[in-house]
Amino acid sequence: MAAEFLTALGYKIIARNHRSRFGEIDIVALHKGDIIFVEVKARSSDRFGTPAEAITRSKLEKLRRLIADFIVRYNIIRPVRFEVVVVGDSGLPQLITEIDFVDR
Repeated sequence: MAAEFLTALGYKIIARNHRSRFGEIDIVALHKGDIIFVEVKARSSDRFGTPAEAITRSKLEKLRRLIADFIVRYNIIRPVRFEVVVVGDSGLPQLITEIDFVDR
């Protein structure tokens, strides 16, 4: 669902579930000349917090290592961005380009 949503917004998906020794990047896409690393978070209810609240300081640090590894491994020389697609109880995906995180 997240990949289809991004494609409709003009993103070109170049990798899904990319794995490295540091973990997994949900989606890698190309958009307006930039490489976009996308974390996908979904929750069926907000009982334990919103999907965006699952992006903690430690999760961001893990993603930084994953992104750095991808950049070196594939010799990326384009600008890169990190974004999040969240799907809440409405079932509708939302794109978050400015990341606020909780420290848990």
